[in-house]
Amino acid sequence: MPSRNSSPLDHFWSLESKDALQMLSCSDGGLSASTAEDRLKSYGPNTLKGASHSSAILLFLSQFKSPITLLLIAAALLSMGLGDLTDAVIILIIILISSFLGFWQEKGAAYAVEELLKMVQIRCRLVRDGVENEWPMETVVPGDVVILSAGDVIPGDSLLLDSRELFIDEAAFTGETFPVEKNAGTVAADTPLSGRSNTLFMGSHVISGKARALVVRTGKHTEFGKISERLRQRSPETDFEKGIRHFGYMLMEITLLLVLIIFAINVLLHKPVLDSFLFSLALAVGLTPQLLPAIITVNLSAGARAMAKKKVIVKRLSSIENFGSMNILCSDKTGTITEGKVTIKDALDITGQHSEKVLQYAGLNAALQQGFRNPIDEAICAVCKPLAVAYTVQCEIPYDFIRKRLTVQVKDGTESFAITKGALGVTLDICMTAETAKGELLPLWRGLRCSCLSCLYYPNRSC
Repeated sequence: MPSRNSSPLDHFWSLESKDALQMLSCSDGGLSASTAEDRLKSYGPNTLKGASHSSAILLFLSQFKSPITLLLIAAALLSMGLGDLTDAVIILIIILISSFLGFWQEKGAAYAVEELLKMVQIRCRLVRDGVENEWPMETVVPGDVVILSAGDVIPGDSLLLDSRELFIDEAAFTGETFPVEKNAGTVAADTPLSGRSNTLFMGSHVISGKARALVVRTGKHTEFGKISERLRQRSPETDFEKGIRHFGYMLMEITLLLVLIIFAINVLLHKPVLDSFLFSLALAVGLTPQLLPAIITVNLSAGARAMAKKKVIVKRLSSIENFGSMNILCSDKTGTITEGKVTIKDALDITGQHSEKVLQYAGLNAALQQGFRNPIDEAICAVCKPLAVAYTVQCEIPYDFIRKRLTVQVKDGTESFAITKGALGVTLDICMTAETAKGELLPLWRGLRCSCLSCLYYPNRSC
């Protein structure tokens, strides 16, 4: 079996596909099921989340990091030292109850998130034993041959074996929203990530086209895994936690100051030193707010339950106060906080009036195309589904990011015509005339300042 630290594979994008296949001890027909199972045991699951058996213990221990909790533990130890076991036991019980409530709430939230993630498990098409089939992304191992088409997520850092009009979204790595075209071949070993045109990276996805690729790296060994490791750090402290921490420090300072003052006064009054010291320690125990952590945890837990009824999962109890103090919440991930569905409001002609003909043509194009359907296509099909029944597809030119349009030629038995949709400016560049609601054909003026309806219909008028 190949070593994960194999030097030539560190720059696999500079290798010929046959050399990469040889180094990974696999073939163009993919791995066998038994070999894939052995490699899964060796390399581990193809995931960025490491298995942590001590996470529950660490989560429970993290409940004791608050200065107030530490102050109470110190008070309990002092009570034991003073021989007051009853007070010590009561304080420790309060601390344990408070900590257990916080642990139970946060553990339940983490479990709920894991269950949600299981519902959206990503699968990919692999060639194993010479047969294409769908497998969970976690089972992908180096040496697997993956089959890709529009909409697929790249399961691991891979070397292209062959491709056809393949465009990949690599915004997570380069920040560029425009899709990148990929082709099989070789590039220099020192080529930067953005220039590796024969390489697919885990975490990116296919915009259009089809391809076969050889998986070389999986999990934390991928470029995406390296980014994830760099970003994995301790969660930032919330304002609520800062406030509690500062309040705890203030209590500790006040308690220490009072203990020293009272001890000094007793010594000045010629009281026995030992009695004065024990009295000061007893006073310190009495000044600590034993019920404060329990009260805070109970109130935050009540808030978490109330939010759960609104279908909001709270992973950290301390974040509730921050959430409640927000005036404005901004998000650039609208798909995660909305239904993520597009609806069609209307279909307009060149004059801005409703047009059944425009709606019909849009429906035919969206319903009869064979490529990847985007949310707009789905919304059009939901409105125009019955219209495509009587038509058959003669041919199709799929959408790509050079033409920026998709053309479908359809036939209904009596006539045959082509319907094109795409970016407005690109589509207008190939049009000579525009049809009005009355069926009149008007010349489409060139050299317009913009492509708004006013300029299209009234070219001599400034918008």
